[in-house]
Amino acid sequence: MTVLYSTPIFGPIHSRRLGISLGINLMPHDGKCCTFDCIYCECGFNHDHVPHTQRPTPQEVHDALRAQLEQMRDQGTPPDVLTFAGNGEPTLHPQFAEIVADVVSLRDTYFPQAKVSVLSNATQIVRPDVFDALLMVDNNILKLDTVSAEYIRCVDRPTSHSYDVEQIIEAMCRFGQRCIIQTMFMQGTYQGRNIDNTTDEYVVPWIDAVARINPREVMIYTIDRETPATTLRKATHEQLDRIAALLTKKNILCQVSY
Repeated sequence: MTVLYSTPIFGPIHSRRLGISLGINLMPHDGKCCTFDCIYCECGFNHDHVPHTQRPTPQEVHDALRAQLEQMRDQGTPPDVLTFAGNGEPTLHPQFAEIVADVVSLRDTYFPQAKVSVLSNATQIVRPDVFDALLMVDNNILKLDTVSAEYIRCVDRPTSHSYDVEQIIEAMCRFGQRCIIQTMFMQGTYQGRNIDNTTDEYVVPWIDAVARINPREVMIYTIDRETPATTLRKATHEQLDRIAALLTKKNILCQVSY
């Protein structure tokens, strides 16, 4: 079942990685806007969910978030995290930096102990405004599923022909400890191709790239919800544990979500 969010603020939901998360959706409510078209995306394929409405304005996001935070304060149900996620890539919003600053301010007012997180595919971090905005959040969580350009074209499917994973890795290196790397590991096939990225062919060069980036933490996870490509399978506990052990040998902090 495809997951699309019809409001700027959704949840709270229980996140495997972040705890009680209040979601912030900066994309249109009736479709998906993303610079990737991942075959495992819970929002479905881009072409199946073309939006016909506009993105929410900063004021609409502000008003909806303030109302939800006031309600949670009155109910005594604090969130662990405010998470930019939703129907696509949040950093595509033309006023992303302005909205981030406002969300941080609202967090400070209502639940200063909560974290602000951004789940991003990292395609926009080469833009100075996006880079600077991500420095304002507590959890700057950036996707790096592999360093294989061929695998990325098959699985993450960037919408831009100019996407260059090495350029993205170099930009990630500028964040260093101010970023968290998130990686989807899985098995199965897509259009007749084996897309298992849990083997050393993919894991070893990926770990080398992660070591270069020197992030605060790495989050490795696998499929949790229905995917638009129906021939995918979860990575096993054993496969994820093996990858986590290899990261630990490199003194890289790792969180595993099965």
